[in-house]
Order: sequence, then structure tokens, then C-alpha cells
Amino acid sequence: MCGIVSYVGSMEAGPFLVETLENLAYRGYDSAGIAVVNSSGELVIEKAPGKLEELEKLLANNMPTGTMGVGHTRWATHGVPTYINAHPHMDCSGNIVVIQNGIIENYLPLKEKLIAEGHQFVSQTDTEVLAHLVEKHYQGDLKEAVKKALVEVQGSFALVFMHKDERYLVAARMNAPLIIGLGYGENYIASDIPALLSKTNKFYILNNGDIVKVAEDIIEVDTFVDGPPISASNRHISIVDWTVEETSKKGYQYYMLKEITEQPRVVHNTTKGRLSPKGDVKLDLAVTDEHLRRAKRIHLVACGTAYHACIYGKYILEEMLGLPVAADIASEFRYRKPVVHPRDLVVLVSQSGETADTLASLDTARELGATSLAITNVQGSSIARHSDSVLYTYAGPEIAVASTKAFIAQLTVLLLLGLYLSDIRGVSSKIDRKQLIKGLNRLPSDIDSLLARQEEFKGLADQILDDEHCYFLGRNLDEPIAREGALKLKEISYIHAEAYAAGELKHGTIALVEDGTPVVAIMTQESVIEKTLSNVQEVRARQARVFGLVCEGTQGIEEHCTSTIYLPRSHRMVMPIMATVPLQLLAYYAALGRGCDVDQPRNLAKSVTVE
Repeated sequence: MCGIVSYVGSMEAGPFLVETLENLAYRGYDSAGIAVVNSSGELVIEKAPGKLEELEKLLANNMPTGTMGVGHTRWATHGVPTYINAHPHMDCSGNIVVIQNGIIENYLPLKEKLIAEGHQFVSQTDTEVLAHLVEKHYQGDLKEAVKKALVEVQGSFALVFMHKDERYLVAARMNAPLIIGLGYGENYIASDIPALLSKTNKFYILNNGDIVKVAEDIIEVDTFVDGPPISASNRHISIVDWTVEETSKKGYQYYMLKEITEQPRVVHNTTKGRLSPKGDVKLDLAVTDEHLRRAKRIHLVACGTAYHACIYGKYILEEMLGLPVAADIASEFRYRKPVVHPRDLVVLVSQSGETADTLASLDTARELGATSLAITNVQGSSIARHSDSVLYTYAGPEIAVASTKAFIAQLTVLLLLGLYLSDIRGVSSKIDRKQLIKGLNRLPSDIDSLLARQEEFKGLADQILDDEHCYFLGRNLDEPIAREGALKLKEISYIHAEAYAAGELKHGTIALVEDGTPVVAIMTQESVIEKTLSNVQEVRARQARVFGLVCEGTQGIEEHCTSTIYLPRSHRMVMPIMATVPLQLLAYYAALGRGCDVDQPRNLAKSVTVE
């Protein structure tokens, strides 16, 4: 991985490739390169390790001319970030280049076989194998050569091939996102929609097994797996309503802060049309209410930040519905033997809708006969298309690697789902529904009031800039928010942070607490606040510095905490959503203060499409 762009048409390809690679820079990468068939019919490759600025320096006075080309930003998997290992990669003949996201799992035996046949390799990557394999099969038709080569390949990948003597590109995908952008007298290929929004809002979202011939005036869809080819004329065109402005920084230094400040609008957009002032919930699911009424158990499956949303969902759905609810890490769900029955509901949560382990978990759920429901932010994504039904989060494009507004939207959608399911199942609970709806409707303005206090949260972040460890505690609904707070802090500031259910503190972790250790205690759930305060006293007795997050009006807190953050009081199920915002800002300002690249943290990518 990480970013793919390609072009065939009448304009100069080189400047376009560099511009669109910049649009994908948020995904995280460690090298970049382009290849263009120039006006003399020769392949010209320029690439460099490091940021795009390094490539741009090379191209400043040496931009290749030509109207067909491919570009790539690489996040290293096989081989360290060097010029040799950067994409694109070429075959022995110098006629074929390839760019790739994903991993070729059987590249070593393929490489050994190709070397035995006389092919010469120059890089340590798995990608270079593909160029030589296509070279082996090439007999004057690039698409057919790619099709034959992919029969031998195992793994997850998105690929684009170019031959200097053929006036078209060949794209293929398996378990990694790839899209075709539709233009007039020109067409585009990319790994993500934001790369192409300045050129088009019309896309073909490729399916697993698709192989596509892309010329300036034709798109020919076929398959390299068993099954009949699919005509492009029968392929649904996705029209995306995101705008170029939404993918710009709008004057902010970093996308992350911009996206944090967009959260009031995100909550509004996610509830708009779904939640009436009277509390009626309408979700327009593709599965019938009768089908959902029959569900005996719910499985929530996701990775990373989305998994933390699932833990929150487990708490609220069990309480609202009286059903057993499991929250599973997708990479574990897919490899154990989960007990899933045909009457179960499996909810897959993914910002991108392309997360490899979550997609594989969807396949597992479908094989076991369960009903699947996707919660995702990207229309037309793989998880959305392959699930029985889908709930979109309407967060808009999220560019920063560290998820913020998508997480808030996921929590909001899970709360709406709980309300909807309790309605159709006729479940009466002790939840004060009127107050819950009031809290949800007021949530955008409550988040706005927190965003107005950024200087306060920056001041708290300044207190932990020199620390190397930080612990987060929470009970009940606060526990998954503690997890998310710790994840945000460590992924962008590189401060080691861990989260624990507060009651687990004394089962080993308290041995790490010493004089000055920062501890963030989230205490929005009044039913367990006394218990959490007992844990706070345990760390205070060991001279820890405690930052407490509590509801306005909570008495007797300041004597227990070094610093206290008061949150607007709301329904207890809404409070964890609100508590997320100060934790995001704490992480943001800590990273900023430590001089970290907030939007592109080291070793991380936005969309995780490999295992």
C-alpha cells in the first residue's frame, strides 16, 4: 500500500499524477514515484524515498511529457523505503511497469521460479514479481497477460499495469480498494475517491476479481476469477456528493483539527432524517423489520477505532434490547471459529468500508448464514455493497489518519440502531427515552461548547508533553472511550498510552504508576463514579497526576484530581460521545507540542487493506 493514481487521456499525465498523489498523501507513505509513456513512446520512471517534496524536486526541471501514466505513494511492507523499492516497478524488458497496494502472499515461490527462468530482480519488494510475471505471459495483449498472471497470484491487492506500446491501462483488484474515475475523452484510476474529486464525481467501484482495460474513450470490465465477464455498461456508476472543499484544510494547519471541529455538523447530518423531535427513529434498512425482530444475538465486528465504537455498542445494545451482544476484533473473529447462527445479526463497522480483516469477517458471517449490517462512511465501498443492509455515517471525507469525526458518527449510529431495534422489537426498558432523544438533539451544540474551550485542553496537553507513559481509566460506558483516548494519544504523539477498565488497575498495571505518572480518568457514568474514584485514590496515593472528565454539577471531584474537565450534562448514553472530544484535542495538542506530523503519523496508513 498505500496510494494509487493513474491517467489516460489528452492532457499531460505527469503534473496530474503529482497533484493527485498529493491528494492521497494523508494515507501515510514513505516513498513516491511516477511512470509516464513519453511523446517518443518510451517509459520514463521517476521516484524517490521520503515525502512527495523529494519527488517534486526531481521533477522540477525534468517532468516527463506524455498523456498516459501511473503514480504511487508507498507504505513499506517488503523492503525498506529506498529508491530501488519505491514504485513503479519494471520488468526485464523495460516495457511494462506496475504499481500495487496490498501484499502478494506467494511472491517468494513466484520469484524463485522466475529467477530460475532467467528474470533479473532489482528490489526486495513483492510487487516486482508482478511485472516479471506479466512479462512472461505477454504476447501483444497486456490485459490478457495480466489476466493469465493473476491466476498464479495469491494475496490482497489493487494493481495498475502499463505497457509502453499499448494505449491503455490495466487495473485489477482483490480485497483492496480501487476505483475508476469517469471523464470525457479521459479516464482515471485511483485507490481512493478524494484523489479524483477535482476531476470527476462519477466512479466505477471495482469488485473483487475485476480486471479492467482503461483507455481514454473505453472501459472494458472483465474478471480474472471464475465467472462471466461483467460489461461496464451494466456496472452501476456511483455519483459521490463529496466536494473538493470538503477534502481541503480550509485554513487549518492539520486535517485532524479541521475534522474535530466538523463533529457538530457530522452528528447533525448523521441524525438528520433519522431521528424526529418526538423520538421516532427511521433507518430505511434493506432487511425487513420482521427479520430483525427474529435476531437472537448480535455480533459487532471491527478493527482499531471502529472496534472501540463496537464496545460502546455492546453496552448500549445489551441494555436496550436484553440480547446477548458480542464485540469482536475482526482479525480474531475471522480466524477463530465464532459461534454464529442464521438468526444472528452481524454488524460490521469500518470508516473506509475496505478494511481487510472486517471484509473477511463479513464473508465468515455470510457463510454462517447470519444477517449482515454495515456501518460505514463510504458509499459504494466493499462492505456496503456486500452486506445485506447498510447504515452510512455521513461524516464526509475523513483525511487525517487518526479517525475522529468518523468515530463520533459511528457512536451516534449505534445509538440510533439501538433505539430503532428496541422500537421494532417492542422492548420496554428503564432508559429515559425522552431525555436520551433530547441529549442526542442537543449533542451538536454541546460539542460546539467544548470546541470553544480548546485553549483549556491545550493547557492540559502541555502538562504531558515530556511524559513517555499515560494511562486511561473508565468503567461501564466510559471504558471504550478510555480505549479510544489512549489510542489517539499514542498514534499521533507517540506517548505510550494504555487504557484499562478501572477495576483492572490493581490487577498488575498499578505497578507501573509512580510519582508524576499522568492518568486520565473518565467518570461520566454516575452509577459507577464512586467505584472509579476509589481507583483514582489508588493512583493518587502513588503520586500520579490525575486528569478527571466528569459531568457538570458533579460534586467532590476536584479534591481527587489534579485537573478536572467538566462536560455539559446530558443523558448517560450520550455522555461518552461528548467525552471523546476533549480526548481528541488532548492528543492533538500533545502531538503538536511534541513536533509530530499530526495527519501522517509514522508507520500508519488511513485504510488498512492488508492483514
